Amino acid sequence: MSPEENEAVVRRVFEEIWNQGNLARIDELFDPDYVRHNAPADAPPGPEGEKRHRAAFRQALPDLFITADDVVAAQDKVVVRYTWRGTYQGTWPGIPGTGTRVTVSGIAIHRLVAGRITELWVVADELGLLQQLGAISPPGQHGAQPPR
Repeated sequence: MSPEENEAVVRRVFEEIWNQGNLARIDELFDPDYVRHNAPADAPPGPEGEKRHRAAFRQALPDLFITADDVVAAQDKVVVRYTWRGTYQGTWPGIPGTGTRVTVSGIAIHRLVAGRITELWVVADELGLLQQLGAISPPGQHGAQPPR
């Protein structure tokens, strides 16, 4: 497929799966042998692991909305610099809901074959998220308490 067609697939992931919460689209847009390179150790392989990951995110941030700030597509890869926003209401990863409005940025690299995502690498500002939730103190400040 062309880089433009691959970009269209990734944009569908952002809109239909992330923003609309339609997890059924994962089976359509992700390859059965899909690999998320930074998946949690206890995540099942393939699309099922991705479904669990995205469902946990949606539970923690029910109003989650993600924007693709920059998208670059070349050959079999699509790179997205993104920002997600939401109100932290659930528990993830082990931090109880706080009602805090959070904003997190990151970069995701998708590899596609025949119109399906086969691999994904993600780097997100998890430190910034933990600081926004009060789980750790920003540099130069003291007093954040571990979650109970």
